[in-house]
Order: sequence, then C-alpha cells, then structure tokens
Amino acid sequence: MAIHKGRGFASVNYPIGMNLGGDPSQALVHSTPDGKFKVSLSSIDLGQGLKSVTRQIAAETLGVPVSDVYVDTADSDTGPHCMGSFASRGTHRVGNAVIRAATEARTQLLDAASEELEVDARDLVTDGAGNIHVRGAPGRSISVADASIAAQFKQGRTLAGRGIFLVPPSEADPETGEMSPVTCFAHAALVVDLEVDDETGEVTVLEINSAYEVGRALNPRLVEQQLIGGAWMGLSHALYETTEPYYPARENAPLDFNEYVMPGPGDVATHNIAILERPAEDAPFGGKGPGEMCANPVLPAVANAIFDAVGVHCDHLPITAEKILRGLRANGGARPRNRGRRP
Repeated sequence: MAIHKGRGFASVNYPIGMNLGGDPSQALVHSTPDGKFKVSLSSIDLGQGLKSVTRQIAAETLGVPVSDVYVDTADSDTGPHCMGSFASRGTHRVGNAVIRAATEARTQLLDAASEELEVDARDLVTDGAGNIHVRGAPGRSISVADASIAAQFKQGRTLAGRGIFLVPPSEADPETGEMSPVTCFAHAALVVDLEVDDETGEVTVLEINSAYEVGRALNPRLVEQQLIGGAWMGLSHALYETTEPYYPARENAPLDFNEYVMPGPGDVATHNIAILERPAEDAPFGGKGPGEMCANPVLPAVANAIFDAVGVHCDHLPITAEKILRGLRANGGARPRNRGRRP
C-alpha cells in the first residue's frame, strides 16, 4: 500500500450570458411614499447573492442608502421579463437593467426635488445618506423622503423607472462563420493538491489554490463565499454525486440528503483564493460576477491531479474509488506522473 500525491491544474474562460435573441433582462424601480425604493425583478436569487448585488447597484445609481432599497424577485407572471438565472448572467444582464431603471427613477426624483427647492435639477446632487443638496450650497437641501412625499401627494408625479438590457446581435463573418455570442468573459485558474491510496482507491483533497478574474468584485465577501461554495459543489460533482446505480430505476433512490452521497464538512479542503479585478466596460460598475465559473474548473483539476498521482485517467464522473482501482488494475499498478518534478 502507498499514498501518492498528485497536483492538477485547470483554467476557464467563461462566457457571461448567452446572446440568444439578445438575452434580455428587465427591471422596474419605484419609490414608496416614505422615500424608500423597490426594485422588481423576475431574476431569481439561487443563493448566489443576486438580491444583495442588485440592491447595491440600485442604491449606488439612485444615490440613496442601501438600507432604503428593497429587491423583490417575483415570478414570471407578475415581474418584468427576464431570460432567467443561468449562464452566469445575473450580475451583468440584470445589473445593467437595474442601472437603467434606477437612472430613470433618479431623474424623476431630482425633478421633484428641484420643484420643491426652486432650482434647476441639474444643480442637484445626492449624498448617499438620504438627502438631496444644491451643488455648492449644501445648506439648501431636502431629504429623499420629503421629495418623494411632495412628488406623490403634492406634485402628482410618480417616481419610477423602467430598464432593459439587451445584447446587440453579433454579425457572422460570411466566410468563416465567426461571431461573438457574448460581450465579455470571466476567467479562472485552479490548482488541486490531493492524495490517492492505491490500495483502497480513496482520494483525499488536501488543498485548492485558485485565481478568479470577475471584472470588479461588487461585494467582495459575497464573491469569496460564492467561490468557496462553488468549489465545494465542484468537488462534490467530481468525487461524490451520482444517481447511479439508481437511474433509471428510481425505487432505490436516496430519500433525502441524509442518504445522498456528497462531501461533509470534514471533506472540504483548504481553499486559498486570489480575486483579480479587471472591470469590464459594458458591465454594471465593471462587475461580471463569478457564477458557474466557481465550480467548473474543479472537476478537470481533480481528474488531472488523480492522473498525476497514480496515472489513472478517468473521463466519467464521479471519480469513485472503484473506478480508480479498476484503472490501477488495468495499468498494472500505480504509475505516478510526477516523479522527480517536485518534493
């Protein structure tokens, strides 16, 4: 019996969204009488933090505190149209739509404030704390709440905005057929260090080191949590999760997550993350979002690390101990690929 160490590498250039019919997303923003703002979306937060990020985007665009913005992700019957939460498109597509809707609502807010302060709306600025000031004369101001109340109960105007983001269709080169299906890409590189027991086929992941380029991390803590959680999902897909041998005979399927095979807290490896920021020109405040890229590079990196450790090439997931042992038997034993290259 021997324990073999292996290291695997994988990199990803991940397209943001899909240019199918322009891949549109819409957003609605309106003010309540007390000066708070509601953002209505049909884009669902799957746990990736979409509500938090779009809330930040709306607050920044409106010039109001984040605490004064509420995001409602309705269903497709009651909310504005959206293509959906997939293809890592949430931050980019939905965020852009929110900016446009919030910009329109902000214009109406400043118009209402200008009528109350008797100044040109172009001379007004927001302070991000819930107030609107006359530029160069901070003593002349009105709160967002008071401007909202005046608009809706005195001036007879609504403070609302509509926004849609649509990707311009890409023309195909008549000779090569080449086209650009997306407007921007996110990038990642990931290294997995693990051990393989050549007697049992057991794999122990020791450490993950990764670098992700996400445009701009609009909420750094959320990005970090999403990258860690996504890597856990990738590790689970690579080594644990399967419906076999139950599919298509479902009568022996696991009843719940107590029986479903997946890594537990003790199986989660140390993960060191470097977040690289290269703001994208067409992204909301430069942020593209990590999305599915969190999990994708983990799977090939694990497969490459196992091949590096014992010379067994697995191209079907999950990579179980049984598959590794069968590969070892076919190879006549472990054939480490890394001898002499590192300690």
